Amino acid sequence: MRKTLTALLIAAALPTVALAATPAPTDAPPPAPFMKDHGPGMHGQRGDHGGPFRELNLTQDQRQQIGKLMGDSMKDRRAITEKYWNKLPEADRKAMQEELKANHDKTDASVRGLLTPEQQKKFDELKKQREQRKAEWAEFQTWKAQKDGAKTN
Repeated sequence: MRKTLTALLIAAALPTVALAATPAPTDAPPPAPFMKDHGPGMHGQRGDHGGPFRELNLTQDQRQQIGKLMGDSMKDRRAITEKYWNKLPEADRKAMQEELKANHDKTDASVRGLLTPEQQKKFDELKKQREQRKAEWAEFQTWKAQKDGAKTN
């Protein structure tokens, strides 16, 4: 009985090991990082090691200029956030969101200006993908809230 059980476990484990050993396709994009209560793309522009810029084949000069732009943008966003942090009525929250979005859009436009036409096309494509993942995450959160609300009733 013991030998049969051992043989059965080994036989069941072999396909699992074989599947785990197969390499991932090289042309597939990496999966979006998920964390508890965080959706994809919720880690700022940097994302995971290079963020949206890792697939653009940037030159060293472009990387340095974009890094400076992103650093300046981060400081500006932090200043905007601190400016409104102690004033949290709804109107101020909305103003803060609009100002942060305007700052983000300005930075995106500056970054786009540094890119070649091919890189701009890829940048726009990656931005669309991020927006789609963000919309899917919002849809999931809505569904989850409805599901959790139905359980408590």
